[in-house]
Amino acid sequence: MAASPKTVSRTAPWTRTILGQPYSKANSRKMVNHRGVPRLIKSKEALGYLDAFIIQCPILDPLFEGNVHVEMEIFYASNRPDLDESLVLDALQGRVYRNDRQVWRKTIQKQIDRDAPRVVIRVSPLA
Repeated sequence: MAASPKTVSRTAPWTRTILGQPYSKANSRKMVNHRGVPRLIKSKEALGYLDAFIIQCPILDPLFEGNVHVEMEIFYASNRPDLDESLVLDALQGRVYRNDRQVWRKTIQKQIDRDAPRVVIRVSPLA
């Protein structure tokens, strides 16, 4: 009888800096008609950010399995964008944790860095 695979839990915090400015998920969607059906799709800017995110964020092995605390410092190029971490939380799904429903605590800060917009992310398991 084969032994069942043992689930390995990630216990150490994970930190990564992702270069580029994330776009507000709420403000980065546009309405299009697809075969006569209205649909919401992500903007070119949001899709471009997600492409850059994937390149900069390899898939963790193992992923966080339990509930997590996500801390983010989002450095925008200007004060204009609303503070919105939802695009980053979605991008972390399947790369750092399985599902963003695992995020039970969030600490989000907005900063300005005109020359180097970025997101500093730290994910830690909750006990």
